[in-house]
Amino acid sequence: MSSYIRANVAALHAYTPGEQPRDADVIKLNTNENPYPPAPAVLEALPTLMPNALRMYPDPVCRSLRQTIAKVHDCEEENVFCGNGSDEILSLCIRAFVPNQGRIGYWEPSYSLYPVLANIADVGVEPLPLAADFSWPAIPRRYDVPLFFWTNPNAPTSLQCPVDVIADYADGSEGVVVVDEAYADFADTNALPLTREFANVLVTRSFSKSYSLAGVRLGYAIGPEPLISALFKIKDAYNVNAVTQRVGQLAMADQEYMHKNVRRIRATRERVSQRLTQMGWQVLPSQTNFLWARPAAQSASEWFEYLRAHKIYVRYFSGAAVREYVRITVGTDAEMDAFLKIIETAEAVS
Repeated sequence: MSSYIRANVAALHAYTPGEQPRDADVIKLNTNENPYPPAPAVLEALPTLMPNALRMYPDPVCRSLRQTIAKVHDCEEENVFCGNGSDEILSLCIRAFVPNQGRIGYWEPSYSLYPVLANIADVGVEPLPLAADFSWPAIPRRYDVPLFFWTNPNAPTSLQCPVDVIADYADGSEGVVVVDEAYADFADTNALPLTREFANVLVTRSFSKSYSLAGVRLGYAIGPEPLISALFKIKDAYNVNAVTQRVGQLAMADQEYMHKNVRRIRATRERVSQRLTQMGWQVLPSQTNFLWARPAAQSASEWFEYLRAHKIYVRYFSGAAVREYVRITVGTDAEMDAFLKIIETAEAVS
């Protein structure tokens, strides 16, 4: 039976999403979802969307949604592409910009989906290792790839690379640079200005984090019109459903609500970071909606299992560069207080 399957797919190690708990009383801090509901207009609109939204095909080019995104980001509709989550856009970028026998680049550790997408497309990978402290070393002078994914702020490390460092690489690269900004709304700066300065820079964003819409699967890219047009050429005919398009438009239109939630999450992030630091944990200065933390006592894997046993889910990665850390999504203040109480109780007993 395996002979029917492409060799690269048969050998593929699929991406592993964060665990989805079955119990309703689990505190879920493992997949970086927003703990607050979407914009009020989204919830109000949902009951009215269903009849025609389910009966008819959606707008194949997401025109109204793209116009709203373009207005918020002060660009043209032609500079915006929408996808079924930003993950679809990353996949389309490989198909659009990487030739046969080509390869993609990315920092390691970063988003673990990148090599999976490359393997699916049967192209090579040429990752660059981050420094031991997860900072960005100088890129080798002769390094260049047709497509480079630059996660910023980075996941899972939560750090943000200075935008001028990305600009320097884009300026010297002959390939496309995709700045994956899933967490940009929680950060102090972003790389959107580079899409106006360079012909080879795309920025991707997600509605999953700051807009509380992980369940509808929506992402977008902003960049020069020739790159955006290439994505339109190869996308599925109706890649974003009608309900998603409408709720995305409503969420994007309410910037005040989004930024209010972001400020709440940032405040909680700083409070929890300070408390963990006081308990001896090493917490990197986060620019995301999660914390990347090295426990003071016991190993990260032991803390992961201990918290899970107490129905608090965080994320643990077993790779050599990251296995001493846990990734902790910033939840509500009540959720984070419960998390801290478990930590403090365990520390007092040990």
